[in-house]
Amino acid sequence: MIRNLENKDIDQVMDIWIKTNIKTHNYIEKEYWENNLEDVKFAILNSDVYVFESENTILGFIGIVDGYIAGIFVKEDMQNKGIGKQLINKCKNKYNNLTLRVYERNKKAINFYIREGFKTVNTEIDKQTSQRELLMRWDKFN
Repeated sequence: MIRNLENKDIDQVMDIWIKTNIKTHNYIEKEYWENNLEDVKFAILNSDVYVFESENTILGFIGIVDGYIAGIFVKEDMQNKGIGKQLINKCKNKYNNLTLRVYERNKKAINFYIREGFKTVNTEIDKQTSQRELLMRWDKFN
């Protein structure tokens, strides 16, 4: 079931956020993610976030601000089971276009976004990590 984030969900959401980032982005120092944990927690609590829940357990979530997907995360052992697709579809039903940034080295995520109809519109360097990232966009009417 997909529903809005509630304050009681924050510990599960942050656990998914930190573990997924450290594992997926192993080319960025672990301390980077740990040092940003509190800022991200504050941002999540003050953003539009949807969680995918099953049996009172959060399995994934997506954060979105005015059509910009700030992040989508699924627990490692629950990836490739359609949870990310359902979370993206929730946002596709709400917005006519979506944008996001993804590290160029995160090929698995890029392939997922391409399958979901996103196209690369720009390439940039993330000033905080010095990593190249793609700006991708999805349009409902394209």
